Amino acid sequence: MRAVIQRVSKASVSVSGKVVSEINIGLLILLGIESEDGQEDIEWLSRKIVNLRIFNDPDGVMNMSLSEVAGDALVVSQFTLHAAVKKGNRPSYIKAAKPEIAVPIYERFLQQLQTDLGKRVGAGIFGADMKVALLNDGPVTIIVDTKNKE
Repeated sequence: MRAVIQRVSKASVSVSGKVVSEINIGLLILLGIESEDGQEDIEWLSRKIVNLRIFNDPDGVMNMSLSEVAGDALVVSQFTLHAAVKKGNRPSYIKAAKPEIAVPIYERFLQQLQTDLGKRVGAGIFGADMKVALLNDGPVTIIVDTKNKE
């Protein structure tokens, strides 16, 4: 699993001109799923996201986690995070999981994140043409890959 995690003041996702989910202070998580991803990836990434210390403490130091600031989370599926651009100019998405594999993993990830965070998590609509709006705070943007845990 690959995630682009953005600290936001607010974010929303719309489909066909209607807002389907929105959050205030928290994290917008763009999530790419590979066929090989499983429960271990889901649990590791969810714990990492909930506990990342990327929110400011009272002294203005990034020392607090999403759970500590009682922030919200919004997860948007994004298969293009697995684009391979080594050859030519047309990205290849061969590493991205097909919907029949990705949808159940995406849904399990949402459930795990809700459990770990202890609150409802916002979500886009898998496979839909979504419009994502955000006010990036910082900006703070972190890229995490469960296959390369740096």
